[in-house]
Amino acid sequence: MQLGSDGVQSCASCHFHAGADNRSKNQINPGPGNKFDIASAPNYQLKPSDFPFHKLENPNDASSKVISDVNDVAGSQGVSRARFIDVQPGSDKDKTTPVRDEVFNVGGVNVRRVTDRDTPTVINSVFNFRNFWDGRAQNIFNGVNPSGLRDSNAFVLEAQNRRRLRDVRVRINNSSLASQAVGPPASSFELSAEVEPIISPSTVELSDSEDRIEVRDSQGRTINRGSATEGVEAAPDVDEQRRSRRPRRQRPPRRPRRKFRSVGRKLGKKMLAVNPLNKQVVASDDSVLGSFSKFPQSGINKSYEEMIQQAFQRQWWDSNIVVRVDPKTGRRRFRRNPRNRPLSTNEFTLAEYNFALFFGLAVQEYESTLVSDQTPFDQFLSGDKNALTPEQQRGWDIFQNKGLCISCHVGSELTAASVSNVARQQRILRPPAPAPNPVVGDTGFINIGVRPVAEDLGVGGKDEFDNPLSEARLALQGTFERLLGEKPPIIPKNEQDIAADGAFKTSGLRNVELTAPYFHNGGQLTLEQVIEFYNRGGDFGRNLPPLNLSADEKKSLVAFMKGLTDERVRLQKAPFDHPQLFVPNGHPNDEQNVIPDPDIQGEDGTKQAKDDLLEIPAVGRGGGKPLPNFLGG
Repeated sequence: MQLGSDGVQSCASCHFHAGADNRSKNQINPGPGNKFDIASAPNYQLKPSDFPFHKLENPNDASSKVISDVNDVAGSQGVSRARFIDVQPGSDKDKTTPVRDEVFNVGGVNVRRVTDRDTPTVINSVFNFRNFWDGRAQNIFNGVNPSGLRDSNAFVLEAQNRRRLRDVRVRINNSSLASQAVGPPASSFELSAEVEPIISPSTVELSDSEDRIEVRDSQGRTINRGSATEGVEAAPDVDEQRRSRRPRRQRPPRRPRRKFRSVGRKLGKKMLAVNPLNKQVVASDDSVLGSFSKFPQSGINKSYEEMIQQAFQRQWWDSNIVVRVDPKTGRRRFRRNPRNRPLSTNEFTLAEYNFALFFGLAVQEYESTLVSDQTPFDQFLSGDKNALTPEQQRGWDIFQNKGLCISCHVGSELTAASVSNVARQQRILRPPAPAPNPVVGDTGFINIGVRPVAEDLGVGGKDEFDNPLSEARLALQGTFERLLGEKPPIIPKNEQDIAADGAFKTSGLRNVELTAPYFHNGGQLTLEQVIEFYNRGGDFGRNLPPLNLSADEKKSLVAFMKGLTDERVRLQKAPFDHPQLFVPNGHPNDEQNVIPDPDIQGEDGTKQAKDDLLEIPAVGRGGGKPLPNFLGG
């Protein structure tokens, strides 16, 4: 709960119920156009009658009369809009000031913003080759941001010894969860404000006497040197160049490399100065943190710095050199760690500077334990023919045959977007005949017609460098190998030979009974509504064939999907137990009126609404009572 700028938001704020989000108040994003359709304003309490978002007179016939249609999204509430000023070391809250939010406000008072896609479960997400609905969290983790090899200027600092630093590229394979983890902390919708840009690459060396510092570029050329006490910038000293013996023939000052943004710097400064879980009780028998618990007091008896030093090799956190980052220009300045004063909030130790590396890998290691493989379905596949009821077994047969479900929900992971399926099928593929639309697409991504393509391009969109997220498009453009580090297995003939726009990552189905609402827009409330959607061949685009399932067949399919629930997840038993959590649950009152927080006001008078916080009690390895499903489903 100390990760977000507000001292409340964390990763678990949106992933606390079966790895997903069961909140239903202030969970609406207005979608394209920023006009709320389901309600007149945010802070609305959703009702079962609001679903599905695309209502038909005959739910089994996609061409029947449309009763209502909205482009709103059931997402997850994050932070209220604010401008980041600075961290406050030792405090769980950053120094911020509210900024007028033209969309997420009630009566001119800012409320928490809501994401524009539904929150997928983190349980079993370790098996995904790429993560996020649009696949932007890359399979290779670069230690800085979600972009993997796509960001050639993503560097971390490595200490070759305590007096020598260098910028290095980190490339960690099969780590899309780490790539995913470092995305939300830098999001001004989800957790916090953007962090400052950083310039790379350089090698930095502190002299043996520790009174001089020299900075070299990636080719080993000295670009600056000077006093270790005053510090040296990672850019040429222009005055020194002017003093050259041949100033007319001297090259102009070297332009800094492209700047990149990361989660690590200010967040590392903040998190290494707070006590872990200081606002949350940890059960004494917590399966991960029980031995460190201070129960019944909050927190644990380990610091983040201790845990980093125990988990990571010394060269990533131990150095006598500190890095000062200019908050306005992003320019770095290196100096000896001062012994006579504390560091400012713009000066970073190596551990603070590399925090994104530690954070991403640590979150990935934890989420890798969240594997639900003890379901009736698993028991059935292991030979216990009574593990599934006769109705569920009929549903399994329909799933594999008439329902066509297994075309996308393949393997033990029940998703074509898994690491194992991508290894079998390659990263992009052309479906074999007699597929109705045999064009090249990204493996595990499909447009099933949830919404019109123009509303959300999904994997058909662009990354932060304006490159296609679609790997099929990268192959067509000839940039596949440069951006992904391997040759494309197939090259599309032309743009018409690509299926990308409106395509989203195929979700796994384990515990699907617990993770409503469904699809990337959260537009379906129940499994019955989901089956009706597939039975009519989707709502837009006609990319799926109608299934013509009978009422009994649909019922059997739903019964089968309920056989994919791991009771450890429902009961929050290890490894799905967790510390206490307080999550924002909208604001007092409703979409017509909220209560301003008297302690928060922007420089221009902008006000921010008081929060309603929902307590999720601490649970140990033995589990506890099931949390309610979304809207009590």
